[in-house]
Amino acid sequence: MDLMDMKKLLEGVKNNEIEVEEAMEKIEDLPFKDLEFAKIDNHRQIRVGYPEVIYCEKKTVEQVKNIVKFMMTKNNNILATRASEEIYNGVKEICEDAKYNELGKTITIQKREEKTTDSYIAIVAAGTSDLPVVEEAVETAKILGNRVEKIIDVGVAGIHRLFARMDIIRGAKVIIVVAGMEGALASVVGGMVNKPVIAVPTSVGYGANFGGLSALLTMLNSCASGVSVVNIDNGFGAAYNASIINKL
Repeated sequence: MDLMDMKKLLEGVKNNEIEVEEAMEKIEDLPFKDLEFAKIDNHRQIRVGYPEVIYCEKKTVEQVKNIVKFMMTKNNNILATRASEEIYNGVKEICEDAKYNELGKTITIQKREEKTTDSYIAIVAAGTSDLPVVEEAVETAKILGNRVEKIIDVGVAGIHRLFARMDIIRGAKVIIVVAGMEGALASVVGGMVNKPVIAVPTSVGYGANFGGLSALLTMLNSCASGVSVVNIDNGFGAAYNASIINKL
């Protein structure tokens, strides 16, 4: 339930189109539904504009299935991140419409049509090895109702590839830059655009990359003033923040 749904419900009660008892049934699970192993935050979309997202890692198949089963009753779009194929197969048993991005490890269920933004988010990846994080960001941005332009394999080792796509990148309202190794791409892009850049360090790289730590530190130390940084491999967090910016 979002603010518009709540407004329609209250207006329906006011105009005697909806019985008070029916309205009470619709809101009885606010602010949350207790499933014993999880408390689903049904109030989140009213507070922040987006429904709760399911983080699947370390959850059992049955736990995720039960969460999805309840969330489907609310007619909201559903996003699950870090989902294994086993979890997807379990969700597919209760929802034929569930879609799986194998590379990004996301499950999406489209219960309602979202108006897609005219402005777009550009998601720029340094290398093909960064694509799992890119795909998590793409699926997140899309399910939240954003137009997305994806530019891949334009890292600094062949920077001419980046320059060939600068018109698309500069046209975005907000830019997500995904890079591993030393993570320099975010600074390069940040120094060439007048839009906010959200940098995502990835765990791609040899030993001294320290599982993404070197890329994280490079991005945090960027001398390009418009660059902000999320956690290592956090495509979801980058896309969530980009969506907020894109819809301002």
